[in-house]
Amino acid sequence: MVQAVLAIDQGTTNSKAILVDADGRVLGTGSAPVALSTPRPGWVEQDADDLWQSVLQAIATCLTAATSAVDLVGIGLSTQRESVVGWSKSGRPVAPVLGWQDTRTAAWCAQLPSGVGDLVRRRTGLRVDAMFSAPKMRWLLDRSDALVGTVDSWLIHRLTGCREHLIEAGNASRTLLFDVQELDWSTELLDAFGVPRSALPDVRRSDAGFGVTAGVPGLPDGIPIIAVLADSHAAMYGQGCTQPGMVKATYGTGSSVMTPVDGFTEGGCTLAWLTDRPVYALEGNIVSSGAALAWTADLLGLPDVGGLVALAATVPSAEGVVLVPAFAGLGAPHWDREARAALTGMNSSTTRAHIARAAVDAVAHQICDITDTIPGGVKSLRADGGATVSELLMQTQADLLGRPVEVADVPEASALGAAELAWTTLGATTGWAARRSYRTFEPRLDAAARAELRTQWAGAVASVRGRSA
Repeated sequence: MVQAVLAIDQGTTNSKAILVDADGRVLGTGSAPVALSTPRPGWVEQDADDLWQSVLQAIATCLTAATSAVDLVGIGLSTQRESVVGWSKSGRPVAPVLGWQDTRTAAWCAQLPSGVGDLVRRRTGLRVDAMFSAPKMRWLLDRSDALVGTVDSWLIHRLTGCREHLIEAGNASRTLLFDVQELDWSTELLDAFGVPRSALPDVRRSDAGFGVTAGVPGLPDGIPIIAVLADSHAAMYGQGCTQPGMVKATYGTGSSVMTPVDGFTEGGCTLAWLTDRPVYALEGNIVSSGAALAWTADLLGLPDVGGLVALAATVPSAEGVVLVPAFAGLGAPHWDREARAALTGMNSSTTRAHIARAAVDAVAHQICDITDTIPGGVKSLRADGGATVSELLMQTQADLLGRPVEVADVPEASALGAAELAWTTLGATTGWAARRSYRTFEPRLDAAARAELRTQWAGAVASVRGRSA
């Protein structure tokens, strides 16, 4: 019987589970979809019970698929960030999950005094935006007397039989309420957003332990939840990006671009994880990347994103067509919630393939918008996430970046990161990223062609910017 960690990665559109032994070998996998609903423009919701059921389904499939008998020694957890769950003390959800993409609080955020924004930057390294958790928490608390937390808190609560109300420090750093230098909830920020401390979970180190399983269908009681990480942070951990300039890009519904930094800075900084010491990272968040591909596939009447990418590959370029997927405004580095999506540069010769190619290009351009802001530049970029299966997208990324792009041989970087931290906490020798194989995409565009495409993109972005530009 092989000892294994069960790593659960709860993402925006699906939940995954993998069994990983102490050498980083994946012994079984499982996944289950998670539905999103958009009841109003700008509102993005999920059902908290459905989210939990998707995790149970992924676990069951994973355990059934195990290639050998396993002895479960613990759980590592990776979760979507910023999304907020509210539930009663009996463990019943009191409202839908407010997704990280949800912008219903954007107007409320814009009306906050400027001093709140300055305080947020000093204490958290972030900026006030509807993407983060605090405005969503305030919205829920205005409508119910609830406990609130991020998705890791909700899953810990359910995995432990509703006994624990905890949050991991890296997830807490995404709420706008956590002082990432003092490593605790900030009384000033709690007051600024009107969130009572009594409604919030207790904060723990990423490797501190988060209780044990109790009453979870398909799992024995008493399995320790060893380590918890936010999904983007877990991907950076799993990709072995430990030095400044080593950049990881996660291609999901949105995208996260992260690189470690030597210490806290007020501009775009986040707490990646907290073990024996805090590890900080610069990060840029893209609101719509995989979502842009899905939207374009639907627009063109294609069955899925795979069909979109196949169509895009039939033309050598977008021939001047540019898609700016600002469906919910623009994230980093622009942070303009008033920007609106646009499809520009079309003429009578434009085909569906050119539009498809423009959607692929848009994902890569948005990554480059963030990497262009990294002090000292990009030394290497490691890519993960579902969209990395597209060779066209990865080659386009290398071309527009002007640097090689490395794609790991396993797409579940977030789950593996959580598993690796769990095994490290148990005392195993890890460093799995150094032993992993990568597909490498070298840039093919010359500097002049790259600059022309980047200038064309920048012009299209400028044309859709709102009043906050």
